Amino acid sequence: MFMRLSTRLSLCLAAAAALLPSPAHADSLPRCTGAGRDFPLSSRIHGGPRSYAAGGDYGTWYLDLTNTTSRACAGVHPVVVLVDTGRRLRPGQARMDFYDGPHAHPVRFETTDEAELVGAFDDGFPGFTVPARRTLTVRVRLALTADTAADQVTATAAVVQKRGDDGDWIGESNAYRFGIDEEPADPDVDPDHTGAGVLPGTPAPDGTATATAAASASGGGTAAEAGRLPDGAVPPGSRPAVTPSATTGGLLADDELASTGLTTGSVAGAALVLTGAGLLLLRARRRRAATGALPHDPRNG
Repeated sequence: MFMRLSTRLSLCLAAAAALLPSPAHADSLPRCTGAGRDFPLSSRIHGGPRSYAAGGDYGTWYLDLTNTTSRACAGVHPVVVLVDTGRRLRPGQARMDFYDGPHAHPVRFETTDEAELVGAFDDGFPGFTVPARRTLTVRVRLALTADTAADQVTATAAVVQKRGDDGDWIGESNAYRFGIDEEPADPDVDPDHTGAGVLPGTPAPDGTATATAAASASGGGTAAEAGRLPDGAVPPGSRPAVTPSATTGGLLADDELASTGLTTGSVAGAALVLTGAGLLLLRARRRRAATGALPHDPRNG
């Protein structure tokens, strides 16, 4: 049971990456791979408010993407999953933007069969480029419409690299818990903890990266700096980056996935978000079943 659910998770995420529409040049991107069974990118959500007011202002948080490899990783697309306790949150109620430098891009959410919201950092841009052994910090903002019910929400992020008609699952984040019109019932005691299969590690050698020409040229995101961000906000102080661990191989059963927001339903739904059509997902599954080819999961060697 444990292995079966874990395999479903990794394949669903890899399929989501594989089905991302990609420009022609994405075919030539080098594959972002880590050492052994480790994810090549570690990911951490931090700096967000403990609660949001329905109909209120945007709250800002940050997604760190730390490249643990010796070369740059390009074509990187986070996929955010929002899971509310009452399963009442609708796509039109969550207003999220991610920043590529000074430019804000909307995140379009879709609902999975398990009433979770899944949204890709896409909007037609080619993906982030994370320099070797550096951390790229992506600014995210979130607001809820006035008709959103009070509830508890868990946000998590899967990270995929799209490469033409194929793709890889290359990272996953910790859980960010917050309340809507109330404080979170189970606040994060350790904001640096990244969930099952991922253990705290050490900072990237160069600390948090500043913006680079390579990142900007390929659609790279805003990197954390000592000064203010374009909208005047002050980024949080740097914290230790986290490093994926092969202690558990990142294997998660359904109850563990639910605690982080990454259920099998939500990651399967990511494929639909990234393509905008369930038919394409069905065709891809049939094609891979017929050929025996599967998207690459770097933790499988």
